[in-house]
Amino acid sequence: MSNETLATHNYYVYILTNKIKTVLYTGVTNDLKNRLYWHKNPEAIEKSFTSRYKCFYLIYFEHFGDIETAINREKQIKGWTRQKKENLINGFNPDWKFLNEEIA
Repeated sequence: MSNETLATHNYYVYILTNKIKTVLYTGVTNDLKNRLYWHKNPEAIEKSFTSRYKCFYLIYFEHFGDIETAINREKQIKGWTRQKKENLINGFNPDWKFLNEEIA
């Protein structure tokens, strides 16, 4: 029997877009607020996808209690067509409102 304490963990799968909503980026993190900050304020030499395409705007997220489930969901969504991703976003956030300020 293990003496490990089972703790609640927070993991998020999220989708970002650019200002004109033409690019979608899917990611996974354990600290959504901090991750959004780093997408918007990358290191000066960073040449990340979100930096190049200015994907800073949160339009979708899901919460998970364990990292394996979150990573599997991220991979699933990344494998989808643009249309399927749009359908997912539309069900969660029909107006594609930028949710960055709502993340505490």
